[in-house]
Amino acid sequence: MSSRRQFLATATAALGLGALSACNKKEEATASASAAKQETIHWKMVTSWPANFPGLGTGASRIAEYINTLSGGRITVKVYAAGELVGALEVFDAVSAGTAQLGHSGAYYWKGKSRAAQFFSSVPFGLTAQEMNAWLFYGDGMKLWEETYKPFGLIPGAGGNSGTQMGGWFNKEINSVADFKGLKMRMPGLGGEVIQRLGAIPVNLPGGEIFTALQSGAIDATEWVGPYNDQAFGLYKAAKNYYAPGWHEPGTTMECMMNEKAYSDLPADLQAIVKAAIRLVNHDMLAEYTARNQSALHELESQHGVKVKSFPDDVLRELKKLSDAVLDEEAAKDPLSQKVWASQKAFRDAVAPWTAVAEGAIIHARNL
Repeated sequence: MSSRRQFLATATAALGLGALSACNKKEEATASASAAKQETIHWKMVTSWPANFPGLGTGASRIAEYINTLSGGRITVKVYAAGELVGALEVFDAVSAGTAQLGHSGAYYWKGKSRAAQFFSSVPFGLTAQEMNAWLFYGDGMKLWEETYKPFGLIPGAGGNSGTQMGGWFNKEINSVADFKGLKMRMPGLGGEVIQRLGAIPVNLPGGEIFTALQSGAIDATEWVGPYNDQAFGLYKAAKNYYAPGWHEPGTTMECMMNEKAYSDLPADLQAIVKAAIRLVNHDMLAEYTARNQSALHELESQHGVKVKSFPDDVLRELKKLSDAVLDEEAAKDPLSQKVWASQKAFRDAVAPWTAVAEGAIIHARNL
């Protein structure tokens, strides 16, 4: 009997010590997790835009602000304009290498890295902003974009949209396709390939160099974005013929790419916050451009004597025919591009009737 009592007492004491030990370990783990949760993570974002540039530059800064606010300060993001840490066209390499954890730019700049990349920005006579978002988030677009960037250690994100752009600034009128012959025009990506077939000379310049090139005569024409951004660059001082529509970029998606390792190292809640901040600005930027472009266009016409003109229908028909050929030929150059373009083209063809019945019809009705 005495031995039994002694055994029970020893066992009870052992259980108590075990429970206490387990409790202590749980508290230590909780404290450790809490400390890790409160650790401040410092990230860098490099961009292809001049400092505080309206819409594009401010959109990048807004992503950084949202990440900081939504994370309660657990992640801080310092934004670097083009040239401050890396050049405007070095963003892709900088984020891939881990020099910065985030990069805000346009995917069509990276044709030299992957031909398929250019299809995730905008293509001639392609998707509008609303259609592009639909393809990315409710079609195969984002999955294909992730596949394209995976070999470079990058995760893509749709980080804004400028909406339908303008056709560009010209130092002479465009009355026929013959007027493109010999024209030196700043137009990157697939649009540049198209005008080259009309005899033009496409030039790829970062935004910060456009005005000087147009004013000096180094180029004869340029596209940039639309009234809001074009006015900020003062392009009206170098050319007065302002053409619509932006056939080459009907709904241009901006990107906010992430370094894959840096993103993977984040806890799940911070990963969700980063992606949510990027997606929030993706929609916010389009709203801002819609609101600002009209007031800027009015000022360009009323205060600066800009002449807003439309490309002749026969010019647009020829551009459309050449665009279809360029897109099919470009996609055929590698299997991934072919897969991406097949998906986007099928989505465009499927959604076009609804866009015509909805937006197209109401715009026509409003203008009666």
